[in-house]
Amino acid sequence: MGVALQKVVEKMDLRNLTPDVDVSGRVVNIPDVNRPALQLTGYFEHFESERLQIIGNVEYTYLMKLPEEKREHIYDSILSYSIPAFIYCRNHMPEEKFLNKAVQRGIPIYITDKATSAFMAELIRWLNVQLAPCISIHGVLVDVYGVGVLIRGESGIGKSESALELVKRGHRLVADDVVEIRKVSDETLVGTASEITRHFIELRGIGIIDVKALFGVQSVRKTQNIDMVIRLEDWDKEKEYDRLGLNEEYEEYLGNRVVCYRIPVRPGRNTAIIVECAAMNHRQKQMGYNAVEELYRRVQENLSRK
Repeated sequence: MGVALQKVVEKMDLRNLTPDVDVSGRVVNIPDVNRPALQLTGYFEHFESERLQIIGNVEYTYLMKLPEEKREHIYDSILSYSIPAFIYCRNHMPEEKFLNKAVQRGIPIYITDKATSAFMAELIRWLNVQLAPCISIHGVLVDVYGVGVLIRGESGIGKSESALELVKRGHRLVADDVVEIRKVSDETLVGTASEITRHFIELRGIGIIDVKALFGVQSVRKTQNIDMVIRLEDWDKEKEYDRLGLNEEYEEYLGNRVVCYRIPVRPGRNTAIIVECAAMNHRQKQMGYNAVEELYRRVQENLSRK
């Protein structure tokens, strides 16, 4: 799996200095980038040639101070590798000789006016998301008070209806029916919708509705970290449900554990409000307040007074 180089160019708003080079089919497979500092001195051992090569102010000024013969030798050496592309930052313009050699070797050269460090940070962040391991699951993802809530359950149990009620209460839909989950880091999972179904919700008896068109742009978002899972299930009167929240359950996606709450569904229960409260309670716990611990403390204080 890789990211098309043309997609990188469009996302980072790069200007093409080598339009004669065909980049169709060229992909970027590694989220890291490389600043070829040592390579410009002639040291090519451990050269990460499969990465995008970034030329910043230091590399550019160093090259321009080299004798022309030495500079041309460096050009020939570095362009002998199979490099996805060179990107010049701070509007530094490569000399014509380098551009001609790059065209001959079929290596594209791009330029941006952005500062090198800021550009690299944004590029690496975006590539990490695009190249992260990805799975697709059945569920609904909603942003509730900034908490990414993944609602799961059997088909027809009311996931989409709960999401619609949450949108009406001012929260934002990320994905309905199919959620694409990417593992950005060992702590972070990011969810999004597929391009085809983005902003749509399926309601049985009504059909497909466009949430963005009905409720406005403030009712949707493109991506969201997944912070918790709500699993809806039919009410079973024979089953014992957790009434205090002492024992947290987890679900695992791509090796990352996410806290999970099982919510029994029965007529008369407002699932959207329960999801909303669960999200607020999750935020409280993240900020260091736990209602169960506070209740336990009060009980202990009451017993000690007696």
